[in-house]
Amino acid sequence: MKELQPLNENVLLDINEETGQQTTSSGIIIPDTAKEKPQYAKVVAIGNIEDPGIAVGDTVFYKKYGGTEFDFEGNKYLMVTYEDLLAKVVETEAI
Repeated sequence: MKELQPLNENVLLDINEETGQQTTSSGIIIPDTAKEKPQYAKVVAIGNIEDPGIAVGDTVFYKKYGGTEFDFEGNKYLMVTYEDLLAKVVETEAI
């Protein structure tokens, strides 16, 4: 089994998207090519970062035009620098 391990201050994100057509309430079909890509993904691996504040499995938001997108063994990934991460999604209790 092969594994990707980010080097330096890089973070590997899983960006596999659900595919399929979406239809508006009025019946207009929106093709995959017209959809805007989400800016959040799950952390798969973390490079050499001291006290990163994130862990493998966390969901993070990243800069819109940051990183390098690529395919590896049938999955889509995005390699971003740690500074391209904007926020971590955390669960909170309802008030």
